[in-house]
Amino acid sequence: MRQSCHRLLEHQQTGGDEPPLYSPIDQISVVPDHVARQGGGKLTRYATTEEDEATLRELLLSLQRQVNVMSMNLSAKLDELQRGDRQLETTVALCEIRTQLQELTKSVESCQSEVSEVKRDMVAIKQELDTVQQVKEEIEELREYVDRLEEHTQRRKLRLLEQGLTFFLSYAILAAVLGMLQFGYNTGVINAPSKNIANFMKDVYKKRYGIDLHDGTVNSLFSIAVSIFAIGGMLGGFSGGMIANRFGRKGGLLLNNILGISGASLMGFTKISHCYELLIFGRFIIGVNCGLNTSLVPMYISEIAPLNLRGGLGTVNQLAVTVGLLISQVLGIEQILGTDEGWPILLGLAICPAILQLLLLPACPESPRYLLITRQWEEEARRALRRLRASNQVEEDIEEMRAEERAQQAEASISMRELLCSPTLRAPLLIGVVMQLSQQLSGINAVFYYSTSLFTSSGLTEESAKFATMGIGAVMVGMTLVSLPLMDRTGRRTLHLYGLGGMFIFSIFITISFLIKEFFGYVQEMIDWMSYLSVVSTLSFVVFFAVGPGSIPWLITAELFSQGPRPSAMAIAVLVNWMANFVVGIGFPSMKALLENYTFLPFSAFLAIFWIFTYKKVPETKNKTFEEILALFRNTNGRDSFRDSRLYGSMMNCVNALEQQLPPPPPPAPVDEKHDSCKSPPHCASSSNSLHNISFTFLSPSCSHFTKPAY
Repeated sequence: MRQSCHRLLEHQQTGGDEPPLYSPIDQISVVPDHVARQGGGKLTRYATTEEDEATLRELLLSLQRQVNVMSMNLSAKLDELQRGDRQLETTVALCEIRTQLQELTKSVESCQSEVSEVKRDMVAIKQELDTVQQVKEEIEELREYVDRLEEHTQRRKLRLLEQGLTFFLSYAILAAVLGMLQFGYNTGVINAPSKNIANFMKDVYKKRYGIDLHDGTVNSLFSIAVSIFAIGGMLGGFSGGMIANRFGRKGGLLLNNILGISGASLMGFTKISHCYELLIFGRFIIGVNCGLNTSLVPMYISEIAPLNLRGGLGTVNQLAVTVGLLISQVLGIEQILGTDEGWPILLGLAICPAILQLLLLPACPESPRYLLITRQWEEEARRALRRLRASNQVEEDIEEMRAEERAQQAEASISMRELLCSPTLRAPLLIGVVMQLSQQLSGINAVFYYSTSLFTSSGLTEESAKFATMGIGAVMVGMTLVSLPLMDRTGRRTLHLYGLGGMFIFSIFITISFLIKEFFGYVQEMIDWMSYLSVVSTLSFVVFFAVGPGSIPWLITAELFSQGPRPSAMAIAVLVNWMANFVVGIGFPSMKALLENYTFLPFSAFLAIFWIFTYKKVPETKNKTFEEILALFRNTNGRDSFRDSRLYGSMMNCVNALEQQLPPPPPPAPVDEKHDSCKSPPHCASSSNSLHNISFTFLSPSCSHFTKPAY
């Protein structure tokens, strides 16, 4: 026991607060019993020993302290055990909370990512809105500038409309239309002496081969002499555009007179040489000459004429044709040159218009549009305008030509293939071609070429038929003069519709007159009445032709195109005109023999088709500049798609003016691939260049993106 007490004392003295290595419960349950059991005998045995009492006292005190310490430790252990149970439940709950917090953290991170993307989108949208606002401001500035330019353009157009007819302009037009007089003269000159020419062919053939020609062969030879004129016209008309671009309008006309003199000389010497082949070849050469005239003369007149007189002066082309036709008919009567001795002179007189034009035309200026736009000779163009306008104030004309040049810059020097493939030019080309067909397939050439036989078959005597044919020429001249002031008042389209409609009606009356002769030919009174109906119907047919289809196709074809494609377009249109002329000239006798009294019904059908086409597709070009006419076909086809061309033409002029008056835009800045905000230059020029390419995609409920303006 003393040893145990010493150990306890040593433990206490060492300052150890922790219980000994054995269990405190064992200490409580063993030590006191042991001490009690052993201590009873020992206390009685060593009671007198003072040292032992002190030791025992210390031991008891130490045990008491140890019991207290163990009690405290036990309480602490129990508290720890109780806290351990609650901690287990808390740990499970905390695990669940931790799992939910992880999911919440992921959601928050996802939301933060989406918020960041929304912020970036909002920044991009703000940049785009700023860009749009900037573009809107520039557009407003452009709109104000365009309004000012439009007012200026309108004032310039009004000044152009105030220009009048000067002496030198009249002189230039007179010199130029001699080419169309040549065309009209050679169209009708072959009609009156047809029997004399046929007899000449028979005589020449008999002298050569000793046999007589059959009437069918003679008719075939005469048809060749008539129709080969149209073949030459096709060749000349098709090459007119190339000649106009290479030598100019005036230069081409001067060179063309060499062909006119050559062809007229060949025809004039036909009888002297006893060679009808010379007549056929001369008709071919003069046909080439007339084909070039039909291409060059309308082009030249339309380019030198003032805006307000372009329609009336364009009608002078047809006036010259009708005058030439009338001259040939008057000179072709038997009392003058319609004889066996006089017909070569009649054909050879075609040399007179060529020589007269060679004398008059050199004093005329070249086309100012050709000089300025095609050749870029501005000073020469100004000099030509001063002479034509009899004034030094030609800035309006120069401005108008410059605007046309800018409007058709992309089409400059356009070839025929490019013309046929261009979507913008396809519609006016189709209109020009159909207008030319409406002139030739209307049946008027059948009246011109075979009017004498037509009247004879209707019951007139041969002499009366020739005078009726002269009446056709006189009516053509008179009605063409009447249509001169109407062209710029009523308009091209309206007059063409009136002309086609009237021709359709009287072609039916011509057919009716033929039918009346067949079914009531045994009644003399009916024959006389029918003859008058035939003459009146034919003359009325010619009247309505002169009002519309006679002159308008030549005029409107030149008006529908700007300076670049105009020569090629005129060449194609004239080629189609001469091809139709040839088909009618070569095919009408066979058609007349086949259809007999119903000869004019195919022409009536064509007239109805052309009237519908004109009503649906042909625009009105009265008092419109070339830029405004071009604007009719810039984006769409036809008159219904874009009725008000003046505003569009003015806008186009304004944009063209911007390109010259404003400096070029700065080079584009590099942009970011993801967020390339459009940094439009602040200058108006950049906006004017990009107006055609700006595209906006606005926000909508079904669209969550915003597309930037693309420059």
